[in-house]
Parts: sequence; structure tokens; C-alpha cells
Amino acid sequence: MKYNRLGRTDLHVSAVGLGGWALGGATDWGATEETDARRTIFAALDAGITLFDTAPIYGESEVFLGRALKGRRPQVVLATKCGLVKNGSWTDHDLRPQTIISQLEQSLSRLQTDYIDLYQIHYPDPRVPLEEALAVLIRLREQGKIRYIGLCNAGGQEISAAAGQAVCVQNEFSLLHPQKGRAVFAACEKLHLGFIGYGTLCGGILSGKYKKEPNLRRADARNYFYKCYRGDAFASVYQTVLRVKEAAQKKGCAAASLAGAWALAHPQVSCVLTGARTVQQALQNAAAADIAVSSAELKFLEEGK
Repeated sequence: MKYNRLGRTDLHVSAVGLGGWALGGATDWGATEETDARRTIFAALDAGITLFDTAPIYGESEVFLGRALKGRRPQVVLATKCGLVKNGSWTDHDLRPQTIISQLEQSLSRLQTDYIDLYQIHYPDPRVPLEEALAVLIRLREQGKIRYIGLCNAGGQEISAAAGQAVCVQNEFSLLHPQKGRAVFAACEKLHLGFIGYGTLCGGILSGKYKKEPNLRRADARNYFYKCYRGDAFASVYQTVLRVKEAAQKKGCAAASLAGAWALAHPQVSCVLTGARTVQQALQNAAAADIAVSSAELKFLEEGK
């Protein structure tokens, strides 16, 4: 495993982090047994992964992580989020001060810790000015409940507004949607912010495990979030999936490992988050940190040339 300094902080994070959305199961991904989650978390730890990223709306993710990491808290960088709430089957934005404070207290309890290393705004809230939300986070940082502030799903306007307070940006970044990450690289470099890429496998499609459109539940995250699992969208990305599989076979690695290595080949990337629900997936994801990708391989993966 390789480790990178996260922006201008004193945090050194593993180049590959464990994303906790799928781990938490719930309606987005289907039920997860806690014993399976524990094995996956332990495998990630043993592979050198130190950054564990989660959120209150990721099912049982925070609970599973809190229990599994008990006694190993000093070894890891815990990242969670605020600003999204579940209203029945609907997800709403909510960055009001009382919501931020309440979500943090609940996250601290579920994660069985008295501080969060990286506390992130999950999405901007169109009803709450970013400066107002940041003021609350600054107070929580002064109280020692969070160490650093981060932004997720942020554009240039949000990054500029948070300059001097946020230390990193977490945006989607994958071979299927490379511009979603690259769009903010320049701002991150200018302001000395770390960049964490999520969705590196696009819900698993870049692992090459889907040879045809999967029959997914309507509420499955791969249906409503990644939007590359149906009809023309599936057909349009599948050539890229085949290129990843071909290149991975030549390198003697798993397709999932190579997809992560592609993202890490960009020097602006501090860490890539990959979801895992099994030990094998965790180990394949972690292996990305040790795979070098040449410029010719990058071109082939992106352009097929």
C-alpha cells in the first residue's frame, strides 16, 4: 500500500480507501450480514487501507465500522458526512445548523469515537448558504469533535467559498466519468486541497463482472445513481469495460485493481474510494495502489488506441 498526505493536513491516508456505502447494505445495495462486513473491514486493514469513508445514510455502515474498528481507532482515518437526510424513501438536502450538529453526535455514537478525522459536507444544500454550514463546522472543529473539514460533490464555486476551511474535495472520478474529477483538479492544486475520488468502479461495473445488463431492483443504487446499467447506457460503456478486462489480463491483475490504478495514475488524486462487500473485493481494490499504469496504457484504457 502507498500513502499520501491529504492536502495541507497532517493526515497521511492510504492511496486506496474503503468506501462504506455498499458495505452498509440497506435498500440501496441489499442486506449485508455484519459478520461479512467485519471480515471485509479486517481484510482492508490487513491490506494497509487506513481511510474508511462512510455517511449517516449508508445503511448500517457507521455501526459496522464502529464495532469492527473498536480497539484499532488510532490506526485509521475516519471520514463521514453531513447534510443528507432520509424522509421515507426520499433523500433530502439539509445543512441547517441543528441537523449538522445532530448528525455529528449520532455519527460519533455509531462509530464509537469522540472525534471524526474528516467531516464532509455530503452535497451543497440549495436552501442553506455554504458559509452558514461552514461556520457550524468551524465551531465543531474548535470543540475537538472534528479535525478537518471536507467538501463532497463540489464545484468551483463551492470550493472557492470554502477556501481556507476545507482541506479536500471528494468527487466522483472513474474511467467512465473522468471529467467529473478533472473538472476541479486545477482548483484543488491552486488551493492545496487533497482530492478523493469515489465511484471508482461505478458500482462494480468496471470490475468486469457484468457480462449483460443485471436484473436490479428499482431501488438499487446502480439503477438510480450510476446510471450505466441499462439499455443504451450499458452498451455505450461496455466497450470501456472490455478494454479494462483486456489490459488487466495482459498485466496479470484483476480488472477492479486496474480501474483503481487508472485513477491513482493522476497525481492530483490523494486517494480513491472503492466499495467492497467481500474479502476478495477488498483485496482486489487494495492491490490498485501497487500497479503502475504507463501513458500508453492510460491512452488505451481511455481511448482504445
